[in-house]
Order: sequence, then C-alpha cells, then structure tokens
Amino acid sequence: MKNRREFAKQLVAAAVSTAAFNAQAKNARFQFNYIVGSSMYGELPLSEILPDVRRTGAAWIDIWPRVHGNQREQVEEMGHEKFAAMLEANQVKLGCLTHYDLGPFRLQKEMRIGRKFGNKVVICGGKGPKGLKGAELKAAVKKFAEQMKPHIAVAEETDTIIGVENHGNNLIDSPDSLRWLIELSPSSNIGIALAPYHLENLGLGPDELAKLILDLKGRMPMFYAWQHGMGCHKKLPKEQEILQMPGRGPLDFKPIVAALKKINYDGFTEIFMHPVPRGIPILPTATEVTAEINRARGYLESLL
Repeated sequence: MKNRREFAKQLVAAAVSTAAFNAQAKNARFQFNYIVGSSMYGELPLSEILPDVRRTGAAWIDIWPRVHGNQREQVEEMGHEKFAAMLEANQVKLGCLTHYDLGPFRLQKEMRIGRKFGNKVVICGGKGPKGLKGAELKAAVKKFAEQMKPHIAVAEETDTIIGVENHGNNLIDSPDSLRWLIELSPSSNIGIALAPYHLENLGLGPDELAKLILDLKGRMPMFYAWQHGMGCHKKLPKEQEILQMPGRGPLDFKPIVAALKKINYDGFTEIFMHPVPRGIPILPTATEVTAEINRARGYLESLL
C-alpha cells in the first residue's frame, strides 16, 4: 500500500511539473533582440547617442564608420578605455561593427578589436562578380566561401559572426546566392545580414521574404527592419524618404515577423533606413531619431 501511495505521489508531482512547464512554454513570448545603428544619428557624438539606446528598447549598439556615420572614428579618437567606460555608464553593449568600407577580406583586425568589448557581429558585403545566375553564380559563391575560410577562422577564434549583407549589385544579393552561401559555408560563424530593402528591388514581396527567412534556417546574425519605400539615393521630402521605416511604407511586415517568430529568431534586429545625403541623422535631433525608432518598434511589436 505504501509503495502504491508513493507511486501515486510521484505521478501527481510529475503531472504538476509537466503542467508548469507547459504553462511556462505557452507564456514564453518571442521578443526581438534590438540593436541601434549609430548611422541613424548621422555624425552625432556617441555621448549623445549612447544615452538614447536604452530608450529604444535596445541593449546593443552597431557602430558605423564614415560615410554613413563616424562613430567608429570617434572610438579611436577617444580611445578604447574611454569608449568601454561610456558603454558601461549607459548600460549598453557593443553588438556589431559595420564595415562595408573594409569589405569581407579585411575584417580580421576589427574582429580582434571588437573582442575587447565583447562584440558579437561584423557586417560586410559580398565581393565577387555581379549579375551572374544559375551554375555560374553558384560557382562564384563557392569561390567566395573558400576565400572566406581564413576570415571565418578568426571569427571562430574571436567568437564573432561575420554577417554578409545582401547589398544590391553585389555577388551575394539574390535569394539563390544567399541560400548557396549558407549551404557552402557550414560554419555558424558566418551568416546573412538580411535587408528586405534590397530584395524588394528584385521583386520579392512579403511572402517571398518570409520564405527566404525560413530557408536560411536561422543563419542570420542581423535582420534589418528596413523597406524600400521610395528609395534612398535621391533627395526627397522627409515624409517620402522616411517611408523606408517599418510601418510607414507599403511593405507588410506581418508575414516577415511571423517567419522570424516561427524560427525563434535570436539574432539582432536593427530598425533602419538611409538618409540622403549619407552622414546626416534621419531626423534633425537625437530626440526625434529615437522617437521615430520607437514608433517603428511599436509597429513591429503590434505584429507579434
């Protein structure tokens, strides 16, 4: 009888434990891991930008160099110790170093510098022949993947992920090239920095973007919450330029967010746009930039 009672208690305890686990899982809510691009603030000083990072719901900053900003240069001017102290004082962490200026084959020094601050990601574009398709494109992507091996080795050494953005007019810019780069680069220390803006230029809509996210199988250290709107190369009235921001232009982010949620995406999400000319804040003051990032964040959160 005693053994039967003990067995019954164990069954009840197991049932309670399972119910608690299921309730916890049910209540667990997907959340974006936000990061702020310093270029959104143009060439404003880090002393103005860093206090606003936490106000956007982010804990991380992505540092950009000239031409889009100059915060990477600011870090060198103030010195690494002072920058580290500024990060700590504002409870912000360095999450990304963006370097289109260096390209994919000159990132090793930056990865080692970033390691001092616990940096997670470096961003670059894909370098190689443009306009290829089919077998020629796959062969070029394979060559690029081979060329990246020594740089991936340093990424592994420094616990960094190289994010290759699907920047327009590059080798790695089409859905096929993105899928092949992942297929041909098995290391988890290289992935795709996905920018819907450039894929919209290729005719992809929300559903195709969502499918691509699923195809990339979580190999995305960065997702740019950024749409084409009316573009970012010609000077436009601000109300037209800012249509690049989530919730302002016509792109429906709902299927995209659903795909990110489905894969439980845990990479960075950067609410983003480019101003014209480059190097200016997207809006005149840091306060206005922060408010606009928060408006876009509210839109994304409404889709969860």
